[in-house]
Amino acid sequence: MFQALLNKTKGDRWIWLIIILLSLISVMAVYSATGTLAYKKGEAVEKLLLTKHLIFVLMGIGMIYIAHLLDYRYYAGISKILMIVTVPLLVYTLIFGTNLNDASRWVKIPVIGLTFQTSDLAKLALITFLARMLTKKQENIKNVRESFLPIMGSVCVVFVLIALANLSTALMLFGVSILLLIIGRISIKQIAIVCAGGFILLMFVFFLGPRRKTYMSRINTFLHPEMQHSDKTFQADQAKIALATGGVFGKGPGNSTQRNFLPHPYSDFIFAIIIEEWGTLGGIIIMVLYLVLLYRCIKIVTRAPKAFGALLAAGLSFSLTIQAFANMAVAVGLGPVTGVPLPLVSMGGTSMIFTSVAFGIILSVSRDVEENAGSAIKEEKEKVKNKVIVGEIPAFG
Repeated sequence: MFQALLNKTKGDRWIWLIIILLSLISVMAVYSATGTLAYKKGEAVEKLLLTKHLIFVLMGIGMIYIAHLLDYRYYAGISKILMIVTVPLLVYTLIFGTNLNDASRWVKIPVIGLTFQTSDLAKLALITFLARMLTKKQENIKNVRESFLPIMGSVCVVFVLIALANLSTALMLFGVSILLLIIGRISIKQIAIVCAGGFILLMFVFFLGPRRKTYMSRINTFLHPEMQHSDKTFQADQAKIALATGGVFGKGPGNSTQRNFLPHPYSDFIFAIIIEEWGTLGGIIIMVLYLVLLYRCIKIVTRAPKAFGALLAAGLSFSLTIQAFANMAVAVGLGPVTGVPLPLVSMGGTSMIFTSVAFGIILSVSRDVEENAGSAIKEEKEKVKNKVIVGEIPAFG
């Protein structure tokens, strides 16, 4: 059965290996980091892990498998529907969403009672929509009304709706969108207009948005920590202690002490816990895995036979790796505190599901690349086989 499943698994083997390794690291790291959370809830760590995180990890791998079997061209068809659903959903989240730390980011799903961040769906929707639009409008890409305005409008609308509640995610998504526009051969002038529009919206959100005080406070805390109260620098300070005490080889699995002090050691600051337990060596291994992932994805992009597949794989891979390095940068004190999880590693239900779908789509593009390469080799062999060689006929006798 396992062999049959393995035979049906297509796509880049290195990416599959990275997915499995990150999933295993996630289970071990979350198991260690959720001790305090389990204690507060009065539950065993094993019960919390098995009933929540492990189920979502397995569901995530299942979603990757299903998504990679689907032809990636189907996502072009549903991208418009996703955008039509996403924009009202983001507006609904801002008005009626569940509030946490003055941010309305979550929507509760009826019946099952789970909450999810609509920005996760928005990332997937915008990247697939941009890939579709840039592919479809290649012939008249410089036409302002037919091509440029829909592209600019979609980027700016999604950016401002996410930024009002979650600026860090909005900035990363905007950056990925600009990279896609560059790859999609949009002119420098048009890209400059999109950037200018994004900058104006950023200033509006930063100085007039509902979370302006939080954003300013976090930036001030990052730039001038010595001038802030210890409460404001608490998370960053505890993360630094975890890094300092981890050393080169770490304290060993399950021996973290900072998990008892960090507010979210199993999600936003899981990288700090990994370094504390596995040392700088463990942190470097995580970084290398994401860099190899990016390298393999770039290879897929350069070999993709269709523009839509190349743009889709590029957008999703940039989004995942930028998010990963943003999380790691915050954990080691190279950026202000944000609520960005580490892809496939941090604890988080719907975030892991949407990340898994993104991995599945990348593998679907990779599968198409492999199948096209296989067909080309087969055709070449057939040509060689059927080729008539005209030459000297050897004499007999």
